[in-house]
Amino acid sequence: MANQKPKKTPRTISMKTSIMFFALSLVINSLGNVLTLVSSSKVLPSFLGSAYWTAAETNLGIAFHWNLFWAFLILGVVITILNAILVGHWDWGRAIGNVIFMVPFSFLIQFFNNLFVGGDFFGIHMSPIVNIPEADVHAGDWWLIAIYILINFIGVAFIAIAISIYQRVNLVLHPADDLMQILRFKYFKGNAGRAMWASYIPPTIMAVVAYVMTRQFTFYGIGTIFAFLFQGNITGWADKMVFPRLKHQAVDVADGDEPIIVEEIDSDIEAYDERHDHK
Repeated sequence: MANQKPKKTPRTISMKTSIMFFALSLVINSLGNVLTLVSSSKVLPSFLGSAYWTAAETNLGIAFHWNLFWAFLILGVVITILNAILVGHWDWGRAIGNVIFMVPFSFLIQFFNNLFVGGDFFGIHMSPIVNIPEADVHAGDWWLIAIYILINFIGVAFIAIAISIYQRVNLVLHPADDLMQILRFKYFKGNAGRAMWASYIPPTIMAVVAYVMTRQFTFYGIGTIFAFLFQGNITGWADKMVFPRLKHQAVDVADGDEPIIVEEIDSDIEAYDERHDHK
């Protein structure tokens, strides 16, 4: 039947292992996002920037007076709806999975941010664990600025590696990462780089709305450019180099009768990489 829901490929790893990989990637991703935010906020004047999605969600949160938890959570719901449109059907399991991801992820984002810079954490005041100094360009703090740039780029790499891990596990996904996976396997034949570029369209719209509302353009800079150019390719690299035996599990991005199977996806990625390397 044309409207039959596509089947998912059976998992090749146990549920216990999937949960362990997922939990690890959740912490890595949350920490990576906060590293980009904190390092960006500590350089004056601000030019470093954070990861692209992080910058857009943070700025839109500022525009609507949301803290990081609510900004990431609410905007994730919006992307969940977009994903359903791209896939071609509404899947309650997938949508609930996105929410299951977003709640602890948004919680960890707020927690790590308060851990480094302090602030209110659901009614509890948190003091920073260390005093992170500011680096002023005009004061000539170039060695400290160089360290913050390195930390920022490491944060972007953490995000990309985490995306690779939990996209392969595919237990539950953040809507933004689910969006990239849908674009990657349904529209770009496994190419992580092109899918990442296309997935930047929604946060770009968020950034424009935030700028119109606040006339501020914060958390954008060289770190954002680094993420924009290299995050997708780092994800593709991590697919092969970080836990290489972990393959894409139970991918569901089709709207027809035939499911997309794990072996075809991973072999398509390898074939693409081989063609690209010979050019």
